[in-house]
Amino acid sequence: MLHFELVTPERLVRSEDVHMVVVPGTEGDFGVLEGHAPLMSTIRDGNLEIYKAGATTPETIRIEGGFAEVNARGLTVLAEKAE
Repeated sequence: MLHFELVTPERLVRSEDVHMVVVPGTEGDFGVLEGHAPLMSTIRDGNLEIYKAGATTPETIRIEGGFAEVNARGLTVLAEKAE
């Protein structure tokens, strides 16, 4: 499982283990699974798609601006806004 955190300046929005997250990067959308290579990217306004284990339909969270970082601990999205 991939450890995923979504953080805004106001609060920690999510911290959970998921199957996959699709992030709206400024260079295009990218999917992150467990074991993904280290990566840092700016993100554009768009929908973050969260796939939980066994789910075929993602949960969608609208985010605006920020950064995404993938490292050995998982994926952290630092968004300016999340709804």
